[in-house]
Amino acid sequence: MSATPDLVVLLDEDGRPCGTAPRASVHTTDTPLHLAFSCYVLDDDDRLLLTRRAVTKRTWPGVWTNSFCGHPRPEEDPVAAVHRYAGHELGLQVTDVRCVLPRFRYRAVDPGGIVENELCPVYVARTDGTPRHHPDEVEESVWLPLDRVRAALDAAPWALSPWLREQAAELEAADWFAAPTGATA
Repeated sequence: MSATPDLVVLLDEDGRPCGTAPRASVHTTDTPLHLAFSCYVLDDDDRLLLTRRAVTKRTWPGVWTNSFCGHPRPEEDPVAAVHRYAGHELGLQVTDVRCVLPRFRYRAVDPGGIVENELCPVYVARTDGTPRHHPDEVEESVWLPLDRVRAALDAAPWALSPWLREQAAELEAADWFAAPTGATA
């Protein structure tokens, strides 16, 4: 991505920054609360880009999830982080980036015992590009109409990341799936 140190922002229980740590050292069996984000990318037909995590990923390898996730660096504008990760993981330029779930927080433990513990605002963005997967990040991707995403959540929740399942429930409650172009939180 760049020569800038890959640090994450550590948070106290109230979600306030309280330090930093190298990203590579944070995700363990005792992961501290830290800042992240999730992004849902839509195309011109309101189809959602779902991605399957690379099978070499440390946590949830090979699991289908939202378009991409990442960690803003200290003092980095969150929208700039969304743009940075879209380019790095998917080779995409995104537009119309907006936050739809600003206070989403979750904790999940993968089958290997690694913990995700994140305050993870959820963004929606648009693209007219074609994904070019970074092989260390994304195994494959698919564009799906939102009703098919809802059907997948019902039919095979075990095949989807825990944060996608939790975010989808909150997005559904906010009626985002009904009208993604105008939804805000």
